Amino acid sequence: MDITPTRSFVLEQKEERRAMQEGYVFLDEKCLLLAGEMLRLLACYAGQRREFMLAWNAALAALAAALARHGLSGLEVYPPTTDPGARVISTPRALMGVRLQDAEFASGAPVALPSVERSPEAETCRRAFAALLPLAAAQAAVTGNLERLHQEYRRAVRRARALQDVLLPELDRTVAEIETRLEEQEQEDAIWMRRGAGESA
Repeated sequence: MDITPTRSFVLEQKEERRAMQEGYVFLDEKCLLLAGEMLRLLACYAGQRREFMLAWNAALAALAAALARHGLSGLEVYPPTTDPGARVISTPRALMGVRLQDAEFASGAPVALPSVERSPEAETCRRAFAALLPLAAAQAAVTGNLERLHQEYRRAVRRARALQDVLLPELDRTVAEIETRLEEQEQEDAIWMRRGAGESA
């Protein structure tokens, strides 16, 4: 090592090691918090997914009934529902520096345009697909949160492993080597001092 061994340098290295150890503990706790939030959101996502799939299957059944009643051409020209006031309300939040958000679909005043051949099957199909919107908005927010948490978790794990497996052991070796060199220097100094004292006597 091309380092001049001094006690002050050893103290500096030990202080740096203490700061690195605190950083490792912080990253370890951050990983636990992120993992806990991911598990909570995964459970939430599973529930949302079941609810969405039930609504999706109901919408497909309604679509099949509407197709049987009107045919593909008739259903293609069936007037859609307009909802100019519809919007997704996003509520931001954060966890350990990770930007998260909750989303809610807010319907304005939907207007169903009049149809020449209005039918219960087509109206049921219209309502069934409209019911998917709030479920999709909430599920999209949870999916985005899970992706951001996963990315931050991987970064934190990489940094924690770098500290634990590379930087801290390397610093320990440096401190141990310098302390060994200092002890050798002190022993050499003590030998020279004894020799000097013996020669002067």
